[in-house]
Amino acid sequence: MRIDKDFTIQKVGVSFVAVPVGETSKNFHGMIRLNETGAFLWNKMKEADQTEDSLVAVLLEEYDVDEATARADVQKLVKALKDGKVL
Repeated sequence: MRIDKDFTIQKVGVSFVAVPVGETSKNFHGMIRLNETGAFLWNKMKEADQTEDSLVAVLLEEYDVDEATARADVQKLVKALKDGKVL
C-alpha cells in the first residue's frame, strides 16, 4: 500500500496534518490529523509501497513498543486511511 500522491503532510504545532492537493482536492474536502507515530508511518507509505508487516517492522525499529501494540496501531491507521480513500 502506498499513500495517494495527491496528499501532503505538514507539521502544525505538535501534530501533523495531511491535506489533499491537485486533483484530489476537488473530491476530498478536509484534512487528516496525525500524531508523531502516524506521521512516521505516513512518510514510510509515501516513500515506498508497504505492507502491514513492513510497517510493524519499522515501528519496532524506531519506537520502544511491543509487537502487539505496533500491529494494532498499524491496523487502525491503515483502516482509517483505506476508509478515507487515501491509500
